[in-house]
Amino acid sequence: MCHVIVTCRSMLWTLLSIVVAFAELIAFMSADWLIGKAKPSSAEDVDNRTGGSQEPYHPTLGIYGRCTRISHMQLSRRDTLCGPYAENFSEIASGFWQATAIFLAVGIMILCAVAFVSVFTMCVQSIMKKSIFNVCGLLQGIAGLFLILGLILYPAGWGCQKAISYCGHYASAYKLGDCSLGWAFYTAIGGTILTFICAVFSAQAEIATSSDKVQEEIEEGKNLICLL
Repeated sequence: MCHVIVTCRSMLWTLLSIVVAFAELIAFMSADWLIGKAKPSSAEDVDNRTGGSQEPYHPTLGIYGRCTRISHMQLSRRDTLCGPYAENFSEIASGFWQATAIFLAVGIMILCAVAFVSVFTMCVQSIMKKSIFNVCGLLQGIAGLFLILGLILYPAGWGCQKAISYCGHYASAYKLGDCSLGWAFYTAIGGTILTFICAVFSAQAEIATSSDKVQEEIEEGKNLICLL
């Protein structure tokens, strides 16, 4: 018989697991890893309402994508265009970034799988006589290691030609040059920290769902058990 067990700690772990997976996925897909040096506005970049020049813009560069400003042939305005600069894996600008993409992708896939499974932990608390929380916590720890490897390798690719075109000639491995770090990089770091927090907190979720109070509720014949 399936017992639906809901506790504050198990629900918090589930929500954190889902948030971490989405945060890492969004960061990986974003082009805002590096914010390039400011590009001056040209004579064509005129605000029709004020008659003044628009402020310089900052192009951004991600692991496989970029955002830049493009001009319209018949209109005196410019729009920002975002999209992948690499049509396939081999066209990613640096070998270090290729390795970063692999490690991050593996870590994110594990996190997404754990996030999916975490939704069903209310009904299923064990797999092959092993606590599903402990198994998921172990997987989250492994995912965190992959994420760390990816984030360590990423700055080593700052010396590639693509990064230099955005960050200036002073850019090199682990040196930003004229660039600054974008929100996606910080989100990836924050998500990695939360991944390890989730891995540790999974033990608390397991303790909460196997407590004496839960066992008493089961023995009383209750199928839906909600505990603070």
